[in-house]
Amino acid sequence: MSETLYRKYRPMTFSQVVGQEHVVRTLMGALATGRIGHAFLFTGPRGTGKTTLARIFAKALNCGKKKDGEPCNQCDACVGANRGNFLDVIEIDAASNRGIEEIRNLKDSAQVASMAGGYKVFVIDEVHMLTKDAFNALLKILEEPPAHVVFMLATTEPHKIIPTVLSRVQRFDLKRLTPAQIFQKLTSIVKAEKIDIEDGALKAIASSSDGALRDAEVSLAKVRSVAGNAKITSDLTSEALGLIPANYHPEFFGYLASADKAAALGLIQRMHDSGVDLENFAKDFLEYSRRMLMAQINPAVLVSVGEELPELHQVDSKRFIKLIQLFTSARNEMKSSPIVQLPLELAVLEFLE
Repeated sequence: MSETLYRKYRPMTFSQVVGQEHVVRTLMGALATGRIGHAFLFTGPRGTGKTTLARIFAKALNCGKKKDGEPCNQCDACVGANRGNFLDVIEIDAASNRGIEEIRNLKDSAQVASMAGGYKVFVIDEVHMLTKDAFNALLKILEEPPAHVVFMLATTEPHKIIPTVLSRVQRFDLKRLTPAQIFQKLTSIVKAEKIDIEDGALKAIASSSDGALRDAEVSLAKVRSVAGNAKITSDLTSEALGLIPANYHPEFFGYLASADKAAALGLIQRMHDSGVDLENFAKDFLEYSRRMLMAQINPAVLVSVGEELPELHQVDSKRFIKLIQLFTSARNEMKSSPIVQLPLELAVLEFLE
């Protein structure tokens, strides 16, 4: 594979960004009206599009043919930005350039006018990694920024940024993507790449990515590599990514709902004997149980990701709450238990007593 999927399908325009409509709308509005702030901060979980949005916005600032805020991807500025060699967009990884000297160099560079006569844009990724002295140096630039300079900061940990810097930026909080949004994006990728994969496998990847589209794309590339020319099945996906087989959660839930104590305990033992990570199973089962509880209130919670709604009438809300509390405690106890499956077994017995 000559290019990784997440790089190949990284959005090049605002319209291609998934799940961050609230941020896209504001940025495009600023570009369309010409009311551009001097500093922006993108926060949110990893893999949700912080750096991607910063790059698109930086590109659009210098695009000479943008329409309604969208970059054209054809002019010299856009082509250069897409190739990573446009001199007026400077990217800095604060994880490896975190000291005061690097920020002083940035300040010197900011005083130099744009090569193309537009904006000079500094994209600082992982900005929370800067040292205290570096933050103070950055603050001085943000307090009196040159008119032609725009700063784009990105971080997963905004609480580590000093308050005086936070007060001088426009902040955008990016959201985790839903499994349905990730599934839809992955579906378009597999269609374009002509990847033969089961829907169940795609749903497993989408659900296990914790709202990070980039992680999902990396996982898809991994199972594609493992499968070779063979069809990608749900079982292959679970094995390649170390996931708990998807059928275990509804099966276990069904045994609890029908008060089949022997079957529930038997499944725990079967998983243990087959090498399943029971701590991960407990974590995933808690998430599954939470979705079932939410589905009692709003079945669309499951419909949105194509998940089947089991018979829930046997478990009322109070029982659901007890189930989640018991298995939350069981998972915590598993970390120190000499017999890893024992806390799960005790939780089953207490729930069905």
